[in-house]
Amino acid sequence: MDFEKIASTYGTPCFVYDFDNISKKYDELKMAFKARKSLVCYAVKANSNLSLLQHLGNTGAGADCVSVGEIRRAICAGIKPYKIIFSGVGKKDSEIEFALLQDILLVNIESSQELICVEQVAKKLGKKARISVRINPNIDPKTHSYISTGLHENKFGVDIDEAKRLYIYVKSSKYLEPIGVHMHIGSQLTQLQPIRDAVAIVANLARNLKALDIDIKFFDVGGGLAIKYTDEKLINMTDYSQMILDELHGLDVTIVAEPGRYIVGQSGYLLTKVLYEKTNESKRFVIVDAAMNDFIRPALYQEAHKINLYGKTTQGSLCSIVGPVCESGDFFAKNIKFPATKSGDLVIINDTGAYGYTMSSNYNTRGKAVQVAVQGGADRCISRAETFDDMIKLEIEFIKGVI
Repeated sequence: MDFEKIASTYGTPCFVYDFDNISKKYDELKMAFKARKSLVCYAVKANSNLSLLQHLGNTGAGADCVSVGEIRRAICAGIKPYKIIFSGVGKKDSEIEFALLQDILLVNIESSQELICVEQVAKKLGKKARISVRINPNIDPKTHSYISTGLHENKFGVDIDEAKRLYIYVKSSKYLEPIGVHMHIGSQLTQLQPIRDAVAIVANLARNLKALDIDIKFFDVGGGLAIKYTDEKLINMTDYSQMILDELHGLDVTIVAEPGRYIVGQSGYLLTKVLYEKTNESKRFVIVDAAMNDFIRPALYQEAHKINLYGKTTQGSLCSIVGPVCESGDFFAKNIKFPATKSGDLVIINDTGAYGYTMSSNYNTRGKAVQVAVQGGADRCISRAETFDDMIKLEIEFIKGVI
């Protein structure tokens, strides 16, 4: 990939996505379940660019959405409603109504009060809402606390006993149809055993529900498979799929997976240019034109990303790579060995395809970065850089005078 040409053409900061690798990662997961009925619903929150969603939709992917905005993005990108799942712990009535009117595959229920809301909206519309219940199996996923979702201390899902009560209620409702069960214990998962434990618990529930004549058609194993940012040990895809198939033995269900990071994480790069270097006594800083508003993962999760100086392989001396934002948390790396730089040098931050642009902001009134796709060796812009006018367009009409 010619990063220098891309940076010269589109400017920096710039997110670059390898669409060919995105297809490869989708195919790997889909093929892992080729022996069973399966549906891969890409987790839109990881990267919601419309061109990227359209690309995944063209490969056959569905969409796991956690807001009405993500549902609208998926539909806008051409993903069929019958492949869309609506998740999330807090859904407004208006969002539920929109989802039901679009006739999406199902709504994931995360509390008893939410279930009642969905039933009331469905009754108002004269429709029957297809639902699944998200189970919180109280399994420690062994990951960062911010992205752990399967413990009772987390806000997600309901416990097994509550889930049974909800399914029994749903069975007797005129406006609800129980068609699935759902689990997702966290993200950046590097150990197979916690996933196995959770699948076993939820599979046992599914068998009990079928015994009660509740026809569960979809078993959603969630997502969360880790990628390698530095030295993480990864779960083998064959081991992962075989484990799930083993635990679901005897259950005639469609397996649903919700990968996000796994598909797009290592397919993305953030290109940024060196503004200048500085030293405070013995402390060396390389200051670049990207900042925490563009890519917040290092500051938010204290996660390390591999960073390269384009065209140079020497280690150099210790430095911190930082951005222009007025925060001490505005950094991409601390105390790493890095070659000597000069103004204009190109720096590549790797593995930024997931939770990069989608978590970016206009902090310090900085426009969001340009996004570029590379496919078959050709590059194209899929979202231009934000301008100052873009950032103030929702505010400008409310002030007096002229800028």
